[in-house]
Amino acid sequence: MYLAVSSPAPGVVELTALDADGAVATRERIPEAELPVRAAALEAGHPRWVWADTTRWYPALLAAGTRVERCVDLRMCRLLLRNAAAARDTELARAPRDRWDEPRAVAAASDTLFELDAPVPDDDPVAELLFQRAVIAASATPGRLALLTAADSVGALVAVELEHAGLPWDAVRHDRILTELLGERMPGARPAHMERLVGEIRAALDDPDVNPDSAPTLLKSLQRAGLRVSSTSRWELKGVDHPVVAPLLAYKKLARLYTANGWAWLGEWVHGGRFRPVYVPAGVVTGRWASDGGGALQLPQQVRGAVVSDPGWKLVVADAAQLEPRVLAAMSGDAAMARAGRAHDMYQGMVDAGAVETRSQAKYGMLGAIYGGTTGESGRMRPRIERAFPRAMAFVEAAARAGEAGDVVSTWLGRTSPPGRDAAYDETRSDDERARARSDGRAWGRFTRNFVVQGTAAEWALCWMGALRRMLWELGGGDADPCPLTARPHLVFFLHDELIVHAPAGLADAVADALRASAAEAGRILFGDAPVEFPLTVAIVDSYADAK
Repeated sequence: MYLAVSSPAPGVVELTALDADGAVATRERIPEAELPVRAAALEAGHPRWVWADTTRWYPALLAAGTRVERCVDLRMCRLLLRNAAAARDTELARAPRDRWDEPRAVAAASDTLFELDAPVPDDDPVAELLFQRAVIAASATPGRLALLTAADSVGALVAVELEHAGLPWDAVRHDRILTELLGERMPGARPAHMERLVGEIRAALDDPDVNPDSAPTLLKSLQRAGLRVSSTSRWELKGVDHPVVAPLLAYKKLARLYTANGWAWLGEWVHGGRFRPVYVPAGVVTGRWASDGGGALQLPQQVRGAVVSDPGWKLVVADAAQLEPRVLAAMSGDAAMARAGRAHDMYQGMVDAGAVETRSQAKYGMLGAIYGGTTGESGRMRPRIERAFPRAMAFVEAAARAGEAGDVVSTWLGRTSPPGRDAAYDETRSDDERARARSDGRAWGRFTRNFVVQGTAAEWALCWMGALRRMLWELGGGDADPCPLTARPHLVFFLHDELIVHAPAGLADAVADALRASAAEAGRILFGDAPVEFPLTVAIVDSYADAK
């Protein structure tokens, strides 16, 4: 059963129940304040909730203790279907853009603009659901697009739950870490260790006024001191022999920590013993997640010692081993690569198979194949990787050639890349214009080569989280137990191929088993009986810093 939720007027919620065929079964209106209690009762029937935006409806339900099992996030699904190559011959491809095509923030802002006059009601979720179902049915790959829209919608639920639960965070430990690394906090000035390094930088450059936080003035000072550099990047500075290099690189490292996760960040983002970042599911064109606040996807190793479980609880940390190469093996049907992946360490499996001599060579060769590297160790190892795993390499090469030609490519389930450019093949262009376009085309080919792999890895991660989310709920007692989400094992962190579950200590081993089982289930959901394994490294710890 589908349950569509909309707000026809301020403070009013309309609930529309649809049967499996999409026919309206019931329709009722209730005060919005009553929705959490009503939703909790309706969850017993395991409906699939249908709404314009998960971030509009789900936070209030969670805050009231109501957890939702399934949903359809119509705006996320519309964006996906609008761009999907498999839906290019459907009615949606011919339809003009409307409010359902607007990003969530834009749609919400447009509603707010009219609040002083007449409130703008929600667009009809029932009509949009039926339209999207028709588009999927008429597409070239209805099964895969249906799975992808479902996975994206589950991801939207998980993102709200992650923010609601928060990552356990010890502010006192964080302060101690900052003081140890940066030096004593100095209001209105740099911390002590950073200020000392500034003095060393100025002395080495014989420039008492240089500000290392200003790239233009620092670059001029470096050049006046005789350094032949074109930027202040640490990659360029590492190759320079000068007394300023060591203190400057040390300062840059501390400055990144101070800016991204220093005391100001701690005061803004950690409250009540929890870090609650704002995740944006499918915020990157490949389908990977982004962060709209808090920088959860760039949590540095230095501060992970502040991530500490509650008394009587554990952090169960899991990351997928060599996820992207395994995904490539499954997509391409490369049996040799799949066999190498039977080892927990796939790169060592490649060595054991005789493809290369060392694990390092395997790693750099695969990175070169997936990301299009042609120089250094990646470029040197690519021919050997291509000989050892021809089907996998042909698969990414085909994606690269499509991008160079200006064609789009799609992930396993159907998320489609933005269109490229074909100016390199336009005979009306000048030689210089075509040369520039060829260079752009090669860059776009590297993008499309990686898009199909990285995007499919993101789909696997969504299936992993979806399966694990179900298992964790059941471990905590399922629907029969009235305890809220955060009183049972629950997800608290996600980073591409890594998950953290906060669990009662007595359930930690069962959670570790669930993490492994859900990873295997994600592989079956996407690739059926393909002989590719998705092993995990799992650690049960009190602090995130102890997981690796």
